[in-house]
Amino acid sequence: MKKLTARRRHPLAAFVVLLLALAATGGLYTALAPADEAQAGSNSAQSLAIEEGKKLYDLGCSSCHGDGGQGGSDGPSLVGVGAASVDFQVGTGRMPLQQPGPQAEEKPTSYTQAEIDQLAAYIASLGPGPSVPEESAYDPADGDAAHGGELFRTNCSQCHNFTGEGGALTAGKEAPNLHDVDPRYMYEVMMTGSGSMPSFPALSDQDRRDIIAWLEEVNTSESASPGGFTLGGYGPVGEGLFAWTFGVVFLVGCAVWIGARSAKARKS
Repeated sequence: MKKLTARRRHPLAAFVVLLLALAATGGLYTALAPADEAQAGSNSAQSLAIEEGKKLYDLGCSSCHGDGGQGGSDGPSLVGVGAASVDFQVGTGRMPLQQPGPQAEEKPTSYTQAEIDQLAAYIASLGPGPSVPEESAYDPADGDAAHGGELFRTNCSQCHNFTGEGGALTAGKEAPNLHDVDPRYMYEVMMTGSGSMPSFPALSDQDRRDIIAWLEEVNTSESASPGGFTLGGYGPVGEGLFAWTFGVVFLVGCAVWIGARSAKARKS
């Protein structure tokens, strides 16, 4: 006890206590402050992106979709469509529309990816909706192509045909060719829909990834058609019509040739 009392009365005791207090304070600040600062920085960056996105929206989108994304006579409401819809529509050049028509056509985009992200941030702030997926969500390497083929034939082939070649729809619309489409956009459009294509909420994240893996598999240049010439891959109706038309012409030709030979034989 006497030794402890003596140490407390030592001239350097107050200095040592001060050092220990400063070290403890610094340790707590290092452990706790950076997270708060990072959160504050993230919120600030998000607010700036929303602000810049609103400027882009007011300049390029509000004439059709109205102030605040509420919609208008020339465009639907964007409240609740989410960032994923903006990333798909603007990233593929479908929006802004070049001119009114049956459907929005794909074309070179008018915005940089940074500007698209800002627009997406602003639209996402108007109401909850699907967010832009992480790269791992649509990586075809993690998909099951066989299962994806079953899902594609059940849900997608009626419009895009069996191998994603695309096809005509009613009222001047068409289902686009899915060759060389960025997997991110395929994933997003299955989440949000586009034009005549509905969204597919019943599909899980893995289901979407499987469909992308199927399309990657059948559309690679190394994938040979086991049936030979694909005739464009338009499916059994188109291929059957081709076979029927040329088959009938061939049979008629054979009948004419046989008849001519028989008539010549009778004359001789």
